[in-house]
Amino acid sequence: MRTSTERVAVRRTWEIVLAGLGLALSLLFLGGFAGVVNGVDEQAFLRDVHPAMTDAGIAVAEADAYEAARTLAAWFGFTLVAVLATAVPGIVLARSRPRGRAAGVLFLVAGLVCLVGSQLILYPVAFFFLAAAALFVVRQVPREEPRGTGRTGGGAGRTSVHRTRSIQTSSGQKSSVAAQSMGVRR
Repeated sequence: MRTSTERVAVRRTWEIVLAGLGLALSLLFLGGFAGVVNGVDEQAFLRDVHPAMTDAGIAVAEADAYEAARTLAAWFGFTLVAVLATAVPGIVLARSRPRGRAAGVLFLVAGLVCLVGSQLILYPVAFFFLAAAALFVVRQVPREEPRGTGRTGGGAGRTSVHRTRSIQTSSGQKSSVAAQSMGVRR
């Protein structure tokens, strides 16, 4: 049985794993596209990247393709920075304060930024952030009781329910003893 001094270790492993996967995929796709497009000049872009884009179904006129791709790369780069700025603190909060909801809100914002910033292209990546945020809502973590107070009454599902009672010691002094409420009656 647990006593009131034991702390229940709470971990948000699934939330952190999902957010980490979303972060890694964001770095790969958003950062990869921005790095490739910004790393080539116009001739190399028209020779190598533009044919690959048209083969993938992205139809852009050749005259405007380089500027359009550079604009999209800048937008993806900004989106990546915003996703990093929300997901990394979310992971830190999920590890340091797993009972709080702030990390879930940050994962929700990271997912929405990924959706809007990629113009709905990276919806599978945003799903990881949104799933991590949803787990903060679905997976309820028991709240810790403030020290020195105990809840009375039994009930299924409650952990470490204590009642304090006073006893008289052999020296005549009164002492307070915490007893498990189940099976101990006043």
